[in-house]
Amino acid sequence: MEKICISQRKADEIKAICNEFGNDPGELINILHTVQGKLGYLPKEVQELIALQIGVPASRVYGVVTFYSFFTMKPKGKYPISVCMGTACYVRGGEKVLDEFKRQLSIEVGQTTVDGLFSLDSLRCVGACGLAPVVMVGSRVYGRLKPADVKGIIDEFIELEKEA
Repeated sequence: MEKICISQRKADEIKAICNEFGNDPGELINILHTVQGKLGYLPKEVQELIALQIGVPASRVYGVVTFYSFFTMKPKGKYPISVCMGTACYVRGGEKVLDEFKRQLSIEVGQTTVDGLFSLDSLRCVGACGLAPVVMVGSRVYGRLKPADVKGIIDEFIELEKEA
């Protein structure tokens, strides 16, 4: 894994977040959620700083980060795409939708586009089985998708970037 350097400003933000939760080891998941919300991911150096700040072994922080699929140790794209591969979504064509995202974005699951706009992941269940197959882009849910819908979804977010 590539080593990153945390700026003093980022380190101070991380320490402040830990302080907001009273540096309580019982608040580790909340701390990790908040820090990932600020930084976008939880690299090893960030995990070590959190561990030091709340007084737990770095291995405990790493264990939580790697156990829960919500947490990531790699930077995600500005628009993270998650394709549901749960039973209902899979049976109704989720794999074909995932393949089309891979083709359109020229990336594999777990990768981020060169421009940093999109990252691609698959999930086990979004909890919207009635809309299968389902894709989430950030917190936005798209349902009853077909491979032909993928380009339009990608274009929608590219347009957002042009407007920004």
